[in-house]
Amino acid sequence: MNWSAALPTFFITLREGVEAALVVGIVFACLQQAQQQKLHRWIYLGVITAVIASFVVGLILNLSIQGLQTSDLLYAPVFKQLFEMGLGLIAISMLSWMLIWMTKQARFLKAEIQTSVNSALNEDKKAAWAIFSLIFIAVFREGLETALFIVAQFQSGFIPVLGAIGGLIVAVLIGMLLFKWSIRINLSQFFQWMGILLLTIVSGLVISALRHFDAAVTAFNQINALNICQGGSNACVLGWQIWDFSDILPDKQFPGILLKTLFGYNQKLYLAQAVAYILFWIVIGGLYFRSLNQAAPLKPASKVN
Repeated sequence: MNWSAALPTFFITLREGVEAALVVGIVFACLQQAQQQKLHRWIYLGVITAVIASFVVGLILNLSIQGLQTSDLLYAPVFKQLFEMGLGLIAISMLSWMLIWMTKQARFLKAEIQTSVNSALNEDKKAAWAIFSLIFIAVFREGLETALFIVAQFQSGFIPVLGAIGGLIVAVLIGMLLFKWSIRINLSQFFQWMGILLLTIVSGLVISALRHFDAAVTAFNQINALNICQGGSNACVLGWQIWDFSDILPDKQFPGILLKTLFGYNQKLYLAQAVAYILFWIVIGGLYFRSLNQAAPLKPASKVN
């Protein structure tokens, strides 16, 4: 059983879950301070609804891929690969953007949430809906990013889902430590190191997305009997093969499978993949590390009873 597939989903869900837990905890604290405990149930309802919605989106995407895989349509193999490539690109964009944006906006997080909660409380008739919407959007955003990553990287299998569940449980525990029991945790250090780990995981999606694109072109070439692909050791559109470690370090066996799930290692790597991987670290990695210099320490809100 491939337990290493649980690691990237665990770490991504953990980081995204702690972000959501911060929002939920701050809202709880604001309502506690305003003596509006009657609205607590709308927080729970927002969290539960967002988690279910994220699961449904992931299920629909997964069923779409499975449907293309079993379809008898002539170009189904091409559409399947393009669909998976598209999911990968969306996951890369969302995770990268949220990582950099959250790092830059960390210092304003508490103030922005407090302002939103206070605005909601000023509208008595719409307060419940406003609190529900605030929580739903915060949790669903993180859940959607996780669902996209799981489907883009793994498509199916119970092990990645177990990793996501484990990450969610630990995130909830961290939220309780911060807001229920007032345990001090260095959130800035946590998010910095988790951010670096998240970058290594997302960089693997860059390689996977290009592999799907190459597979789509190859399938199109075979269906139409074209002469696009030259054959041999080089890929159809990815260029020269840089290495082939299939016999030395296969990516479906330990430790290669661990390197693949955490760092994007592939037993076969091509020129376009290597260039894209390096560019990802130069551009996205550079933006992230610069954003760390602009970030202020994250501090949780007061204790929630």
